[in-house]
Amino acid sequence: MPGAIIDEEPLDVAIVGGGIVGLALAVGLLRRGIKVKVFEQARGFREIGAGIAFTANAIRCMNLIDPAIPTALRSGGSVATSEGGEKDPNDWLRWIDGSNQWQNEDPSYEKMLYKIDAGYKGFEGCRRDMFLEALAKVVPEDVIECRKRLDSLEERGVGEKIVLKFVDGTTAEADAVIGTDGIKSRVRDIILGSDNPRSYPTYTHKVAYRTMIPMPKAVEALGEYKAKNQHNHVGPNAHLIHYPINTTMMNATCFITDPNEWPDDTQMVLQGERKDLEAAFEGWNPCVQNIARLFPEKLDKWAVFDLWDYPMAFYNRGKICVAGDAAHASSPHHGAGACIGIEDALCLCTLMSHVLASVRENRENKGQALTAAFDTFNDIRRARSQWLVNSSRTVCDMYHQPEWADSTKRIKAETCFEELKDRSYKIWHFDYDGMLEEAVQGYRKRQEGYREAQEVYRKNREGAQVMPKASSEVHNGSMKAPNGSTEVCIRNTA
Repeated sequence: MPGAIIDEEPLDVAIVGGGIVGLALAVGLLRRGIKVKVFEQARGFREIGAGIAFTANAIRCMNLIDPAIPTALRSGGSVATSEGGEKDPNDWLRWIDGSNQWQNEDPSYEKMLYKIDAGYKGFEGCRRDMFLEALAKVVPEDVIECRKRLDSLEERGVGEKIVLKFVDGTTAEADAVIGTDGIKSRVRDIILGSDNPRSYPTYTHKVAYRTMIPMPKAVEALGEYKAKNQHNHVGPNAHLIHYPINTTMMNATCFITDPNEWPDDTQMVLQGERKDLEAAFEGWNPCVQNIARLFPEKLDKWAVFDLWDYPMAFYNRGKICVAGDAAHASSPHHGAGACIGIEDALCLCTLMSHVLASVRENRENKGQALTAAFDTFNDIRRARSQWLVNSSRTVCDMYHQPEWADSTKRIKAETCFEELKDRSYKIWHFDYDGMLEEAVQGYRKRQEGYREAQEVYRKNREGAQVMPKASSEVHNGSMKAPNGSTEVCIRNTA
């Protein structure tokens, strides 16, 4: 385009945060020929050894980002969360009554309340730390820098690189910055401002205790079928969920309602004790109590925070963007927070590949193209990802209904499961092809709007009075005029 500022250098993206979503995004961008640097504040990639599960849909998204990602997942020993054998090879989500005694002759019996067929390998569980380590090996060593805690970002104009300043005094530069730095995101804080309540997560009044149990002990406590298949034991003000994460270990997590305020919003983990679990599950089914007794005597007590009370109004400011938990940290009751983050990564990889084509093939302004991509990402991803945060809180309330303890209201409590099925299907059967098509079309419309606005600017500079064909509005994106003399903030709304 005549007069446009053209940058022949490759597209250069900084990713702040080296968790699962950040590394998956890095792998995908590298595969598409985009220069990437990952800055991680920790010393290395050693997360806690808790379990995590991914839907089949999320794994298909991983494959579209780069087939190396699901390969890394399975190299870490992932297994289906149900083991029904040849007669029943599909994965099922199961909710059982954990708080009542139904059969005196068999105290371990728990009434099946509801089950949903998730399909063949509908969920695959693994150890979070093993997957992250395998994923880190896919990324070239020189791409990742550890011990880099972000302090600030300096924006010097839409056509200039962003300067990342770290607390150790070092700096780096990039064309764009994507924050995947989790629920305590510094990038989110920079986008919104430290005085904005949307910059900070809030307490959901649930606490979590988690552990991994050797499969032989789990079988002894639950019986073989329950131990080797996902089950969610629900009851008043608490629930226990467990599933296999490999052939030798079972992941177990207890969630308990806490009516009190969390004492320190900056510290999400406190010292807990097994007796807290035993008190919460007093009088529950023996299977639940057996599992509670297998938790360590001293263990971490995790406060469950999320971003629902004050969700972000936008996920980007110009060439700075957030994704994954940094944008929409959710409580874990759908088991889908990381899955939604993988969808984010796929959307961003697709948009960034179009940015690269715009700059290299169509000779368009790099900063303008990046802003258009991130504005589009915000429009495509924000509603769905924030719905998950809301829905996750809602389903936990279903699990913790006080009506489970009242025999006259138990049927009322059970009516929640039809709604739960609909919510689960919305996650599992997401049309990611439709998402990508919508993202590409949205990006192209924005670029057309930018070009028309540039033409209007050029003609106005020449004295002509021409109005743009596409509607535009002031937003957080910015664009330099063709001669570089003036910055104009626009966002195409066509």
